[in-house]
Amino acid sequence: MTPKLGLVCITQSSEVRYRTVTRKRLLELSPDGQRKLLDELYRDNIQSFAAALRYCEREGIALYRIPSSIFPFADDDLGRGVLQPLAGALARLGQRAAEHHIRLVMHPDQFVVLSSDSPDVVANSITILQMHADIMDLLLQPRSPWALLEIHGGKAGRSDALVERIAALPDAIRLRLGLENDEYSYSAADIHAICVRSGVPMVLDAHHHIVHEKLPTYDDPSVADMLAKARATWPDPAWQLVHISNGRTSFNDRQHADMITVMPSSYAQAPYIEIEAKAKEEAMQQLRGWLHDVECAAA
Repeated sequence: MTPKLGLVCITQSSEVRYRTVTRKRLLELSPDGQRKLLDELYRDNIQSFAAALRYCEREGIALYRIPSSIFPFADDDLGRGVLQPLAGALARLGQRAAEHHIRLVMHPDQFVVLSSDSPDVVANSITILQMHADIMDLLLQPRSPWALLEIHGGKAGRSDALVERIAALPDAIRLRLGLENDEYSYSAADIHAICVRSGVPMVLDAHHHIVHEKLPTYDDPSVADMLAKARATWPDPAWQLVHISNGRTSFNDRQHADMITVMPSSYAQAPYIEIEAKAKEEAMQQLRGWLHDVECAAA
């Protein structure tokens, strides 16, 4: 099995770009003006999403991360009302992705903190997650981790609260949810334990792991060990998704570099790899050589 690479949101070139709007700008308009602006923006972003799918088709990319901000303010009544008439266009794009074997996933933003000790933050987190689940439903994506909604653990030392809140989520969210380890609050081992308890899959980020553990190489035995443990949390091991990035200024720099120059050797066994490199498509093209070496080694 050769790993499949995933494109994250936009391309470095202008080929795939999305529009956005600030709340301040939106609130300067009349109610009719707000609806008109969001309708135009949503339609433009649907076209950008279509361009992203065409790019993935052309380049043989098997996974695409839809930007969390593709439909700004779709988590309130105004945005939901504007988005609903576009359901047909979204359904057609979801079907197109399926026909071309392009997996669609999303990574809600940093405001999603299910482990927070603030009820308001938790409620807002669920609202944001529901918006993402609604988008996946409109795209006719399955309610399973195939159509992953991936988040971080959030506030440190709150694993029990996180497990409890995951269990209480609506099915449209919970059945798609996955958790990723981070550099500070939740190690790979921490997130793995939470995933086992809550019954959701683990997304291993090898770079977060080496930063958290202060490791000198991606080939530390713990990387392969966590890859295997994470795979066991997926309902279908062939769906396992991992992340990779390299440090910008040094191996353990948490900031992402433009390219991927070092890959964990164990990632040759990863079914899907999201490439979190700043240079986007250039980085993915460079990794064609790594994929070729993986294929040759497996032959």
